[in-house]
This record gives sequence, structure tokens and C-alpha cells, in this order.
Amino acid sequence: MKLPILDQPHRYRGLYVYDFGPWAAVGYTAEEIAVLLESDAYRHGKVYKIVRAGPDGYLELKGLSAERFQLESGMFFQRDAERAARADFAKLCDLARRCPPPARAVVHLADRGPAAGRTRYVTALIYPAEYEDEMAAWLLENAYAGGETVEGGISHVSDYQVQAKTILAREQLWSAATTPARSTADVLASVRQTVQRRPGEIAC
Repeated sequence: MKLPILDQPHRYRGLYVYDFGPWAAVGYTAEEIAVLLESDAYRHGKVYKIVRAGPDGYLELKGLSAERFQLESGMFFQRDAERAARADFAKLCDLARRCPPPARAVVHLADRGPAAGRTRYVTALIYPAEYEDEMAAWLLENAYAGGETVEGGISHVSDYQVQAKTILAREQLWSAATTPARSTADVLASVRQTVQRRPGEIAC
């Protein structure tokens, strides 16, 4: 795979490379990668995330499966007492307002009922699976410590979605720093551009 020479390569950390086979393009967002994977013409490409970039143009890439862009992951902070669970929910929402997360996410405060057979109350933080590492780092960096017990991962989201529960509160979290994704039409029209974005078009 031959990659183009980038101006200010460090700005591309966290964005993606798509290997179309005959050529590769650099600078996609996760949402734009999903567009390519859903298209008939380009769905068989390979996806790489830029995890490090050196000033000399060196890029460290991490290969990713196509399925990962269609899944959600999450962290579940569990409490026996409703008051403590409500405090966890409020602290997480306050944190997101002060220091936006690295990806869009949703937070639920849920009551699984007295017959749940497990901790009754849970603060659920759910986000695109592709951002698992970034979301975990965000929580650690901001010293968020909710829950008496904590579970996380893709399978826990699937379990949570089918559980009987009452949603007591919910909030949408937005990422202020995310580079805006282009429209489907724009993404498909620009596949031959080996550099999808210039440095000035990437959020810091």
C-alpha cells in the first residue's frame, strides 16, 4: 500500500486510511469510512486507523475490521442505591459539558427492577465501538469513578439493550473536537483523492 506524502502528518492522528486496492486515501473520519463500507463499489477495501504520526511523515497504522464500524460499545456503572446512581449520572453528564468526550455518546440512568438478579441501577455510557480506547482514556484522564462495579464492552451493550428496564434519565453527549464528516455524496465523489483533507480542515 503506497501512501501520499502529508503536510503536517501529526494532524492526521486519529483519522483513517482506506486501501481501495489500486490506490489508498488518507484522512477519513469514522463516519466516512462507514459510508465506504456500505457502498457496493468500495465495500471490499481495507481500513486502517492512524495511531501515531511522526514529523518525517512516518505513520503507524492499526488495521480494523469492517464490522467494528457497525457496532456499539459501552461502559456500565452499577449501583445498589438509586441516589448513588443518580449522582454517577449527573457527574458523567457534568464532565461531558466541561470536557466533551472524543466521540458522540448517549448516557442512560436505568432501573432494572428488584427482580433483575443483579445490581439494580446502572449508568450506561454507550458509544461507537471504534472509539473504545479513546473513551476509556477520556474517563481515566478526568478521574471519573462511577459505580460500585463496572462492566464494559460490545457484548454488554447487546445484553443491556434486551434487558427489561425503565430509563429514568437520558442525555446525548456531543464531541466538540470531532472533525465534521462530509455527506455521502461528497465522500463517494472524492474517492480518487489520495489526501481527503488538508491539515486546516482537521479539528485539533
